Amino acid sequence: MTPPQKRTQRRDTSLTTERIITAALQISDADPNLERLTVRRLAAELNVGTMTLYSYFRSKEDILDGMADHVLGRMQLPSEPDSGPAEALRTVGHAFLSIMRDHPSVVRLFASRITDSRTALRGAMEAVLQRLVDSGIPGPQAVQCYGFLITYAIGFASYQTPRPWGRLTNDEGTEQLRQRSHFYAGLPIEEFPQVVNLADEVAELPYDSTFDAGLEAYIDATVRTLAPRS
Repeated sequence: MTPPQKRTQRRDTSLTTERIITAALQISDADPNLERLTVRRLAAELNVGTMTLYSYFRSKEDILDGMADHVLGRMQLPSEPDSGPAEALRTVGHAFLSIMRDHPSVVRLFASRITDSRTALRGAMEAVLQRLVDSGIPGPQAVQCYGFLITYAIGFASYQTPRPWGRLTNDEGTEQLRQRSHFYAGLPIEEFPQVVNLADEVAELPYDSTFDAGLEAYIDATVRTLAPRS
């Protein structure tokens, strides 16, 4: 009689750290509550056992660090050098806004924890500071600029995310804007005279032009401090 073959547990070769982090980002980008990203929920999304994930990441904290690595560590800045401080500030500001909008979970990561990930620090801090310094901004002031740009992008992305018509250029965006403007215009004018009279402008607050206006004002003010004094 042939003895039964011994069963061996094999690691799912289709599962990778990259696939796990991608799934975690998909869940957290779609869900405004980062607490609902659990190891159990992530395992179910990947159709694997919970303990399987622990062979890749020791804890949820490690997964969150992996998410920061994935997004912040891959922050993209143009390869061409900037023509000066103004262009560098503009480049960095838009790069920050881009990653915040592509991955809303990053906004919540910044709001809930401090990452010690070297990959994230290299991509979204060291590279940015170097960019600003290379453009002619002194180091201490470059740090201040970094602080403003990242918090400004976080704030605007947080405001724009639940107001998607600010980014949509199709018929859906036009209709959402019309409905919001109609809502503001329909408020009691004796209680909200400014909002009613400026309904169209208020409805357009989530537009990228609002972000650009604030960014350009900051750039102008910063560049003036760098101008040589006679």
